[in-house]
Amino acid sequence: MRWLLIFSATALLLIDASTKYWIEQNLPLFQSIPLFQNFFGIDFAISHARNLGGAWGLFSSYPMVLLFTRIATVFSLAGYFFFVNKERKRDIPFMLILTGAVGNIIDFFLYGSVVDMFHFILWGYSYPVFNLADTFIFFGVATLIVQEIIEKFKKGNAHETQSSQS
Repeated sequence: MRWLLIFSATALLLIDASTKYWIEQNLPLFQSIPLFQNFFGIDFAISHARNLGGAWGLFSSYPMVLLFTRIATVFSLAGYFFFVNKERKRDIPFMLILTGAVGNIIDFFLYGSVVDMFHFILWGYSYPVFNLADTFIFFGVATLIVQEIIEKFKKGNAHETQSSQS
């Protein structure tokens, strides 16, 4: 099962790298290709943007600190994933988070910053431009949160059932 996850992570990493390479080669920096406008108030474009920071450009004044923090986080998560985590249901979310983090680290070495390309304007709010790696991280973290909520809910129901039977 872990080998299938590693294969999947490699495939996702290649897809992420390919989209970033295509953007770098075919779309000048700060240029956009609109894909749709005013679809229920939502605009979407493929845009070429760079980000030295984390989400929403946070810590962009400290790119080297952020790089070392990302690398340390990847090693820590990988160690937890391979050696500590015994709950298989968390394998896919951790794989997504690790894949996204590695993809963004690779960008720093290849391009000097993270390459972003998906730009949504949601009912007038210009959402920060992001990439596939960011999407992997988001879905991995969201899945872990949902799993934890479900687990707490099940434990709460089991406790209530035991209390009512006593």
